[in-house]
Amino acid sequence: MEVCYHIPDILKHHRLNIILYETIKKSPEYFREGTKIASVYGVFPAAMWNGGRLMTGNMADDQTMKLCIDDYNNRGIPVRFTFTNPRITKEHLGNPYCNKMLRIANNGMNEVIVNSDVLEDYIRTNYPNFKVTSSTCKGIRDAEGVNAELAKDYNLVVLDYNWNNNFEFLEGIKEKERCEILVNACCIPNCQRRKDHYDYIGKYQIMYAELLANPIMRSREIETFTCEFACQNLYNTTGYSTHISPEAIYEKYLPMGYNQFKIEGRTNSDMSVLENYIYYMVKPEYKDKVRLEMSEWLTDKVIFFT
Repeated sequence: MEVCYHIPDILKHHRLNIILYETIKKSPEYFREGTKIASVYGVFPAAMWNGGRLMTGNMADDQTMKLCIDDYNNRGIPVRFTFTNPRITKEHLGNPYCNKMLRIANNGMNEVIVNSDVLEDYIRTNYPNFKVTSSTCKGIRDAEGVNAELAKDYNLVVLDYNWNNNFEFLEGIKEKERCEILVNACCIPNCQRRKDHYDYIGKYQIMYAELLANPIMRSREIETFTCEFACQNLYNTTGYSTHISPEAIYEKYLPMGYNQFKIEGRTNSDMSVLENYIYYMVKPEYKDKVRLEMSEWLTDKVIFFT
């Protein structure tokens, strides 16, 4: 069975992700059985509709968007836009930058992750070629709710991370092959501020996008949301009850019928994300070798792919 990984980020980790693909292609014997890059998720910087993690920076131009998307698509990898901002209303649907992303990627191969009903309806109506995934940001906390979500027209449903090692719950899911599981959540188990954090990120993302579009606007005050767990590295979280090890993927989740797994890390450094890739995808005896080879490629300034 294929072990499908959905990995971060479209632009921030673009070079790292292409190196990962090329390493798997060049040396498949280094990698665990069935390892596959199923998608790369994220957005281009400063996208108003983005949610889950705050993505700032300068807006990408048309050429950068097209070259980046083509780099993935030409290798058979879909791009999945994280359009999961819970604050989106009808007034935000005409945002030129986000609509441009969808137009450039509108080739029948790419996907979106959604949280807001109003944005989901807009995308389904205006960009019907995109596969749609239901976001973990919805925080569905019961099996009936997950099964109801699976009954809708979603390509995949990303489960709430708190159910990761609750096998009684996981057995109660009807269409396990359409569920995606976040394996390396940095949030503490059963975080009581998670929903508020998503809401804060959504509010700030809209403000940031509006400020870039109108530089003469005065910066508006926004209450700071601090979370000491937001950018933890992999080894800070392996003791959490929600953590899933690579061994558990093969020994427990695949036999149950789950084979879609998300690795988070959109705002982390390349080296931090690389360590997650090594941990989950590479056979133990090749970890040091692959880490060195990929690190050397990552720091090489030569452009070796198109």
